[in-house]
Amino acid sequence: MSTTTERTFPKITDEGMEDLRKRIGLKIGATAEPWCYEATRDNIRHYAHGIGDDNPLWCDPDYAAKTQYGGIIALPSFLFSTSRIVSGYVGGLPGVHAMWSGADWQWHKPVKRNDTISTEAYLKDLVEHQTRFAGRAVQQIYHVDFFNQDGDKVAEADSWCFRTERDHAREQGSKYKEVRERAPRRYSPEEIQEAYKLYAQEEVRGSTPRYWEDVKEGEALPVMFKGPMTVTGFIAYAQGWGGLYIRANKLAWRLIDAHPGVGITNRLGIPDVPERVHWEEDFALEVGAPGAYDYGPERTSWMTHHLTNWMGDAGFLCRSHCKIRRHNPEGDMLFIKGMVKRKFVEDGRHLVEISQEAHNQDDELSVVASGVVELPSRG
Repeated sequence: MSTTTERTFPKITDEGMEDLRKRIGLKIGATAEPWCYEATRDNIRHYAHGIGDDNPLWCDPDYAAKTQYGGIIALPSFLFSTSRIVSGYVGGLPGVHAMWSGADWQWHKPVKRNDTISTEAYLKDLVEHQTRFAGRAVQQIYHVDFFNQDGDKVAEADSWCFRTERDHAREQGSKYKEVRERAPRRYSPEEIQEAYKLYAQEEVRGSTPRYWEDVKEGEALPVMFKGPMTVTGFIAYAQGWGGLYIRANKLAWRLIDAHPGVGITNRLGIPDVPERVHWEEDFALEVGAPGAYDYGPERTSWMTHHLTNWMGDAGFLCRSHCKIRRHNPEGDMLFIKGMVKRKFVEDGRHLVEISQEAHNQDDELSVVASGVVELPSRG
C-alpha cells in the first residue's frame, strides 16, 4: 500500500494549459447542481449561521417585516451557495490542486426571500505565476452572472482559484515551513476569554440608519473577530454553503466515477475528495498546507459580514474585492479591521469606500479586501 511519502500528484503541463485556454470566453454548460436554487428562509439562515452572522434582517422574519424590505433578504455572500463555479468548481488540469483565492463581487439589487437564482458563467482568463508556496501556479479566473426569477441581474462576480502542484508545495514550498515545524498553539483560558470579548461587543447596526454625512474619511470600523478556528466551524460553513464535493455513498461514487481525478485515496485506500483538506489534517499537510484550514468563500463572507454589520439595514453593499493571502489553519484566530478610505457621490448615490485587512493571532496577514457601501443621505 502506498504511503504519503510515495504518493505523487499530477503536474501542470503545457498540453493541459493549451486545452484549458481553448475554453476562455465559452459559456459553461451544465455543471454540478448548486447547493441552493432558492433563497428560502432556511437556506438564508443556514448560510448566515455558517459564518457566525445573526443579523435579524436575514434571520428573523418578524423583525425584517418592519424594515424597508418588508421581509427577510439574503445576506450578500449567500450567492456563493447558488453557484459551484463562483465557489471554485474548476475545469481542466485533472488532479491538480485548486485553492480558491479571491473574488470581486458587484451587487445590483437585494435577493429577497424565495427568489429563485439562476447563473451564467464562463472562463475569463488564465494567468501563470511562480509562487513561494507551490512553484508554478495558474490563476484560473471565472465570471458568473446571477439572475432572479424575473430575469433581473442581481449580482455578478469574478472569482479565481490557484492551480498548484501538490508535490512541489509539500516538498519545496517555503511559505508554511515554520508553521508546520512549530508546536500546535494551545491557548490559555484567559486568552480565549479576552478574544471572546470581541464577540460580546459585536454591534449589528440594524434599524439605526448610518447616514453618509456622519461618516468621516479615516475613521475605523469596529474590529470583528472570527475564531478560534476549529474543524467544527469549517463544517458549519459547509452546511450552509454546501461544499463543492461533499457527497455520500452512491452520489460520491458517481462523482468520482465521472471525474477520477477528484478521487484521491485516503489512509484506508478509499477514493475521497480533495475538499477533505478542510477537516483532515494529514491530507492538508500532504498538499503543503499548514493544517486543516478554512474555506476561501467563507473568509470572503466574513469580510462582507464586517461591512453589513457596520452599514445597517438602510445601507446597500455594492462591491467587495477580496484576496486570500494565507491559510487559516485550525487554531488560528482572525481579527478583521477596516477604515473609511473615501466618500463620494456617483450617479446620485452616496457611497463610501472601505479598506479592510485581517491578521491572525501572530499578526500574519490573512486577507486584504475592500468594499463600497451605499448609505442613506440626510439630504
